[in-house]
Amino acid sequence: MTTRRTIGPEELDTLNLADPRLHAEDELSAVWHHLREHEPVHWNRATETAPGFWVVTRHADVTSVYRDNTTFTSEGGNVLETLLTGGDSAAGRMLAITDGDRHRELRRVLMSAFTPRALQPVVASVRRTVDRLLREAIDKGDCDFAADVAAGIPLGAICDLLGVPESDRAHVLSLTSSALGSHDADGTAADAWIAKSEILLYFANLARDRRDSGHADVIALLAGSRVNGLPLDDDEVMLNCYSLILGGDETARLSMVGAALALVEHPDQWEALKRGDAGVDTAVEEILRWTTPALHSGRTATTDTEIAGRPIRAGEIVTVWNASANHDEQIFDDPGRLHLDRTPNKHCTFAYGPHFCLGAYLARAEIGAVLEGLRDLVEDMEQTGPAKPVYSNFLSGLGSLPLVLK
Repeated sequence: MTTRRTIGPEELDTLNLADPRLHAEDELSAVWHHLREHEPVHWNRATETAPGFWVVTRHADVTSVYRDNTTFTSEGGNVLETLLTGGDSAAGRMLAITDGDRHRELRRVLMSAFTPRALQPVVASVRRTVDRLLREAIDKGDCDFAADVAAGIPLGAICDLLGVPESDRAHVLSLTSSALGSHDADGTAADAWIAKSEILLYFANLARDRRDSGHADVIALLAGSRVNGLPLDDDEVMLNCYSLILGGDETARLSMVGAALALVEHPDQWEALKRGDAGVDTAVEEILRWTTPALHSGRTATTDTEIAGRPIRAGEIVTVWNASANHDEQIFDDPGRLHLDRTPNKHCTFAYGPHFCLGAYLARAEIGAVLEGLRDLVEDMEQTGPAKPVYSNFLSGLGSLPLVLK
C-alpha cells in the first residue's frame, strides 16, 4: 500500500533533487547509496529557473558541514526553497538562519523555555493528549492516524508554549501543513507562500498583543528579552514564533505517522515494542533515524573550501542530506533494517553542532508518548487504505495514513 517507484543511480544525471515529486513518489535509497560510495559530494545541475547546488551525502561530511557555521553559513537560507530563490529575508533575525554571536545569544534566550524542567507541564499535557486521541481512535475503529491522532499532538504542545488560544489552533495547523509542503501533488509555491504569509501575520498580531502583557509564554519571553543589549522588535518576535511553530509541528508529526506505518510494516518490531524487548527511549531514536522527517538542510559557503576533496567556491549552495546520512553504512549496521533497540544511534535528524534542534527534548518526549500509548493501549493495527505522502523537497512523510486500531 506504500509502493514507490525505485530510482537507480543510472538516472542520477536526469534527477533534480529539488523536485518535491521525486521525494514524495520515488524511492531514492539506491541513489543515496551510490552517491555515498562513489560521489559523496555531488553537483545537482542548474535548471532554467534555479541555480545548481552541492549535495553532501556521507554522515561524516554532513556532520562536518553542520559543525562549521563559519565556513558554511545559514544566513543565506537553510532550505532549498529559499536558497534557490535568492536567500531568506529573515536572515540574522530568525534563530535558524542566524549565525555567530547573535545566534548564540538568541539561542540562550529561547533555550530557557526548552529545558526539561521548563517543559514538564507541556510533556504532561502531551501524555494526556496522546491517551485521549488514541482511545478515541480505538473507539472509532477506522481512523486517519495522521489527521486524527498525530495532528493534535505536537501542534498542541508548541501552541501551549507560545500561548496560542485553543480557538485558533485548527487554523494554525492548516497553515503549517501548507507552508513547507503539500498533501497534494498539485500544490503550488504560491499556496505555500500564502500560508507562510498568514502565519507571519498571525504571530505579528499576537506579538503586539503580548508585549508588556504579563503573559508567561515564549512570545512574552521573546518580547521581554535583550539580544546583544538590544530588545527584540515585533518582527523578530514574529519571525522566531513562525520558526518555532513550523519546526515544532511538522517534523514531530511526520515522525509519529511514520512510526505507526513502520510498526505496521515490521510486525516483529511491533511485537518487540509490546513485549518490552525494545525500550521506548531507543525506539524513539530509531524512529527518528528511520523516518528522517527533515530531508536536508542548506548552507552557503562563505569562502573557497573543499568537502571530501571536492572544491567548493564561495557563494555556492551546499545541501547536507539527513536522508542519506541516516543510512550511512559506515555509521549504522544494516541501516536498511528497522531495529528499535539499535544502539548507538548517531542519527542526524536533529542536525548537529550550533544549530542542533532546540526542541529535540520535546520532540523525543512527544514521539515517546505515542510509542508508549500504542504499546499500552493498542493490541493490533491494520492499514486500510493507501498512505498519501507530503509533497516537499524538505519534509518527508505522510499526510494521510488510514488505519484500524484495535
